[in-house]
Amino acid sequence: MTTPPLPEPLPYHRLARLSARHRWWRPLVGTLVVAVLYVIAVGVLYGVVDEVGSRKGYPRDPDGWVEFGPVPDTAVDLLLIALATPVVLLAVRWLGRRPAGSVSSVAGRLRRRWLALCMLTALPIVALAMGGMFLLPADGDDEFRWAGGEVFGPAPAMLVVLVPLQAAAEEYVFRGWLTQAVGAFVRSPWCAFLPQAVLFAAAHGWGTPWGFADLVVFGAAGGWLTWRTGGLEASIGLHTVNNVLAFAASAATVDGLRSDETAADATWPLVVLDVASVVLYTAAVVWLLRRRSLDRTAPAPLPPVRPPAHGAPYTPVTGFPVAPPWAGPPMQGTPVPPPYPGTEADVADRP
Repeated sequence: MTTPPLPEPLPYHRLARLSARHRWWRPLVGTLVVAVLYVIAVGVLYGVVDEVGSRKGYPRDPDGWVEFGPVPDTAVDLLLIALATPVVLLAVRWLGRRPAGSVSSVAGRLRRRWLALCMLTALPIVALAMGGMFLLPADGDDEFRWAGGEVFGPAPAMLVVLVPLQAAAEEYVFRGWLTQAVGAFVRSPWCAFLPQAVLFAAAHGWGTPWGFADLVVFGAAGGWLTWRTGGLEASIGLHTVNNVLAFAASAATVDGLRSDETAADATWPLVVLDVASVVLYTAAVVWLLRRRSLDRTAPAPLPPVRPPAHGAPYTPVTGFPVAPPWAGPPMQGTPVPPPYPGTEADVADRP
C-alpha cells in the first residue's frame, strides 16, 4: 500500500487555507466583517474622544472636530488607525477558523528579532532618503520653518509609541488580511499582493499621479517582502521607520502636523528618492536572508481522519496499515488462514 502524499506546504499568501475548516466564502465575508467592525470601533473611540473634548471645553474646527492641539490630535489619528489590528486578528480567529498569529507570519507569531533587524536595516536607508528630500529646492510655501520646542518637544515620545501601532495596523490590513484573502483563491503571489498595493495607495487619497505611483510601489514591495520572508516583519519595519521619520519632520515644521497632505501628494523628485530607498531596502533584506534561515511556508492542514468502516483494518494518516488496536499482539508461529476454507487448489477452482 503506497503512502498518500502530504498536502503541499502553504506560503504566506495562502495561509487563509491553513484551517481544515476553510470554506471559499470565509475570506469574502471576513473582509466585509473587518470593514464593518473597524467603522464601528472608530465611531466608538471618536465618540469617547469627542465627549471628553466637549466636557473639557476644547474648541472645534470648521468641520466640527474637537481640536486638542497638533500633537494630541495626531495621537488620536494614529490610535484610530491602530484599531484595525485587533479587528483583523479577531476576524482571522473567528471567521478564518485559524490561529490569529497566522496573519503575522508562517511561524504563527511576529518574529521580533527579525522585526528589530529589519528596522535597524531600514533606519539608515530611510534617513538618507529623508535627508536628500530636505536638500531639494523648495518653493516659498514649502520652506522649512522650525516649529519650536513647545510643539516638537512632546512629539518624539508620542511618535515612537504610537506610530509603530499605526504602521503595523496598515500592514495587517493590506499586506496581511487582503493579501491572504485574495491568496485563498489564487496561487500566484503576484496576483495576491498587487491588488492590495493599489488599494493601499487609494486609501491615502488621490493626490498627484507621482504620489499614487509611489504608494503602489511601496505596497507592492511590502507585499513581495512579506511573501519572500514568510511574514509581515520586513514590511512593518520599513513602514514604521518611514512614518516615524516623516511624522518627526512634520512635527519640527510650523503647522506640519496640521497639514492634510499625505504621501499621495508627493512631487516627482520626492518620489524618486522614496522609490530608491524602497528598492535599496528590499535589496538589503534579500541580502540578509542569504545569511539567515527563515521559514517561508507553513504545514498545510491534514485531511480529517474518518473512522474506519465496520470490520475494516484501522489505517493511520500516514497510510501504513496496522492491526486494529483490539486485535492484540500477533501469535508467533500461527499460520495465516487463506481467504476461503480449503486448500489453495480449492481456492483456485472456485468461480
